[in-house]
Amino acid sequence: MTPQTNTLPMILALALGAFAIGTSEFAAMGLLPFFAADLAISEPEAGHVISAYALGVVIGAPLTSILGARLPRRRYLAALMAFYAVMNLAAAALPGYATLAGTRFLAGLPHGGYLGVAMLMAADGASLGQRGRAAAQVLLGLTVANIFGVPLAGWMGQNIGWRWGFAMPGLIALVAAALILRFAPRGTGTAGHRPLDELAALANPRVLWILAVGAIGFGGLFSVYAFWTAAMLATTQAPGWAVPAALAMFGVGGTLGTWFTGRLVERWGTVKTAWACLAAMGVTQALASLTVGHWGAMIAAAFLIAAGSGLVIPLQTRLMDVAGRAQSMAAAMNHAAFNAANALGPFLAGMALSAGWGWRSTGVVGVALTAAGAVIFGLSLLSARRHQAGAPGAGRAE
Repeated sequence: MTPQTNTLPMILALALGAFAIGTSEFAAMGLLPFFAADLAISEPEAGHVISAYALGVVIGAPLTSILGARLPRRRYLAALMAFYAVMNLAAAALPGYATLAGTRFLAGLPHGGYLGVAMLMAADGASLGQRGRAAAQVLLGLTVANIFGVPLAGWMGQNIGWRWGFAMPGLIALVAAALILRFAPRGTGTAGHRPLDELAALANPRVLWILAVGAIGFGGLFSVYAFWTAAMLATTQAPGWAVPAALAMFGVGGTLGTWFTGRLVERWGTVKTAWACLAAMGVTQALASLTVGHWGAMIAAAFLIAAGSGLVIPLQTRLMDVAGRAQSMAAAMNHAAFNAANALGPFLAGMALSAGWGWRSTGVVGVALTAAGAVIFGLSLLSARRHQAGAPGAGRAE
């Protein structure tokens, strides 16, 4: 049988965990008005709950990689997913704003470690030419969450209570943890590694260059997406169903784009695919800027900006090639970098809006960040060539 057939149950289990993470992370934004009202806090204060999760992701990526350095990947991923489940259920059950912010911070800790190593495990179980596809199949759980999980959690928050919006992905995470223990192969991955092996990733210039591409370049997507709903409401007379339709189309676009990018990596390799993704991001963000004020076009643009943003796949695959023994740390930090982009993009776009540059300026900020990411990626390739040229036995192109 092919590797894809052999590993299908494992990939489905890993993707279910990604689905739980995607549902919990993105649903929290839609649940914000409901828990703000229930806890008697302002919406800006409630926004700290969202920030707490992102901070947990950034801190948790290196922390969980170090703590799990000696664990087999199967047990490591199941433990991270079980912890994620408990923290989501605690967020649903415990009273008060402080406990909600605290449990959301703790829920963010396993995020990067889980997604990074899950994609790594899937890629290692595939043939060399199908690593990008296998990694993309795990990440599809995250994008599909935006189509089904996030709207369901939002419906729960609106109709039966916001706490169910956290409890539901918590229960899904418990199921995913059990399935990982059942279907993931035993005796694979990080067993026998030392924590210092993982820390080596943070001193590897080739790893740091790729992380910088994600942290800067992917900020362009978030600079546009973070304000897309507000821009639609402020600049159009859109019907009530238009905003949910735009959000759903974003999820569909992300799902199809992730699927397609995984196959593009197989055909073109990581470098050409990364360039294609960066170009697609710049073009779609520019087009999105032009559609502001026309709600029908904005729905279509939501699909396009997500479909063109599969950059995480080639970057994750390239990290596997340059990280050496620090595979888990590099994979986890890739997702931490994308969460850093989630903070940087909206911050800069917010500055543009505060300066009075108008809603279309978010797309301009997006294109600028994507272009900066492309420059960093080019510099990373130059750095890699210099490293290879200086290595013993060098002479072949990378």
